[in-house]
Amino acid sequence: MTTETKTRPAPKAAVVLTKSAEDRIAQLMSEAPEGAIGVKLSTPRRGCSGLAYSVDYVTEEAKFDEKIETPGGIFYIDGASVLYLVGSTMDWREDDFTAGFVFENPNAKGACGCGESFMV
Repeated sequence: MTTETKTRPAPKAAVVLTKSAEDRIAQLMSEAPEGAIGVKLSTPRRGCSGLAYSVDYVTEEAKFDEKIETPGGIFYIDGASVLYLVGSTMDWREDDFTAGFVFENPNAKGACGCGESFMV
């Protein structure tokens, strides 16, 4: 009797990073404070719509965080935030007046007028 082993494709990351976002993560990691092992995206509760995007340095891995290896460093997604972010794209955009990460999130059902927070 022979048994056939089937392999599954690797799971896709919850968030797709654009080249510009990866480049920004590389820049952040080149300037990171001592002890930083990566950059982490989370969705803390704040703002008028309930949730906001927050990107911060991280000094240790948390058990349920998603880990994405980019050319410039490790990008983590907070384990409690993954469900709010699945299918999102994270970009870095700069113009004459602003610079920041921009998110295209198919789970967001609305956002506040100033764009600070979103709801699912």
